[in-house]
Amino acid sequence: MLSSEPIGSLLAKLSIPAIVGMVVNALYNVVDTIFIGHGVGALAIGGLTIAFPIQILMMGFALTLGLGAASVVSRNLGSGNRERAYTAAGNTISSAIIVGLVITAVGLIFLTPLIYFFGATDTLFGYAKDYLSIILIGSVFITFAMATNNLARAEGNAKVAMFSMIIGTGMNIVLDPIFIFVLKMGIRGAAIATVISQFLSFLWMAIYFLSGKSSLTLAWRHLKIDFSVLWEMISLGIPALIRHLGASILALVLNNTLKIYGGDMYIAAVGVINRLLSFALMPLFGLAQGFQPIAGYNYGAKNRDRVVQSVKLSISAGSISSVFFFLIMMIIPGILMKMFTSELELIEIGTKALRYVVLAMPLLGIQVIGATYFQAVGKAGPALFLGMSRQILFLIPLTLILPRIFGLDGVFAAFPTADILASLVTFLWLVKDVRGLKTELMPDLGTIS
Repeated sequence: MLSSEPIGSLLAKLSIPAIVGMVVNALYNVVDTIFIGHGVGALAIGGLTIAFPIQILMMGFALTLGLGAASVVSRNLGSGNRERAYTAAGNTISSAIIVGLVITAVGLIFLTPLIYFFGATDTLFGYAKDYLSIILIGSVFITFAMATNNLARAEGNAKVAMFSMIIGTGMNIVLDPIFIFVLKMGIRGAAIATVISQFLSFLWMAIYFLSGKSSLTLAWRHLKIDFSVLWEMISLGIPALIRHLGASILALVLNNTLKIYGGDMYIAAVGVINRLLSFALMPLFGLAQGFQPIAGYNYGAKNRDRVVQSVKLSISAGSISSVFFFLIMMIIPGILMKMFTSELELIEIGTKALRYVVLAMPLLGIQVIGATYFQAVGKAGPALFLGMSRQILFLIPLTLILPRIFGLDGVFAAFPTADILASLVTFLWLVKDVRGLKTELMPDLGTIS
């Protein structure tokens, strides 16, 4: 399928389930915040905003394993080295469980200093602690489900990953109002609903791999850590960790900057904007996950034309998605804010800030697909640099500098400025590399003769 089916239909087949699953997964964050905003209050949204960077780190570790393994699996399946592909899959399962348990232990031990470190005011501390103390207990379920989702996509079975996310989110939407409104457990109830939901996603993926339905035929030996395979996975997955680490550091900088220049309501407004952006960008990230195995497999099979075609088509589709959500957020930002709260101050602050933040959103198709391309073809260096560029090289410094000049407007103007710079760098690097594919993938003449 990866080597012969038309790129358009193949991209749709692999990316649509990923998009559905990721949109549904992002919907859980949106719905969670809506229930908390109306059931507990705007300050509780501020508490979620403080918890958000810690959750981002959890996802970053899971995706480091999952996306790195997806690249190893798809390229080795393409080149016929099935044993290494199986070893990568087994190591993903083992390491995801270990990482989840370590996150739980470290997070609970250092919970209080972590919450203040990420910008909590005394008012928001209690909300953040109540939420995170429960979320951290479910870390192993989150890391396992997210990492193994990418394994299923790498073998071309994107529907399994999609249903994993649908199960988790669907249950969360059902349980949230029960724990928040009926049982009156407030923000702790939302956290309990999330952990239960993530456990069900974990269970779904565990059953899939244990039942033998996966084409990745795993034996006990594949679960034993092979450090050469693990290092390859981590080196290729590091860009995902860098992106999430960058997002976490950015949240730290944003929260602490807003604590100085704005206050609790500005922190809450950023929390709502984060939820809206996470939902709007999920189709693009889902498209990237569908694109990765196509590019990786055909690169491994030395099929240059299909690699180039998949890059062009994915960037076009990603740009269309980005423009669509850009228009929605520019035209009706107030309506979007009212979904989360009835407090006029928060609505007013969020409406203005959202329009600033999304100004360069149409460029994100180039940025995301370009970085994913280098990851898919196993070029860890460019993938790492491009993964760092937007948040660490551009956005964080701009967030520290611009508020000193423009005040609060500078905080939000940093976002489109960073997007423009990162997209330009990605575009130039991508064009250069794709033009060199013909030489790079040309069959060895000695082998042919």
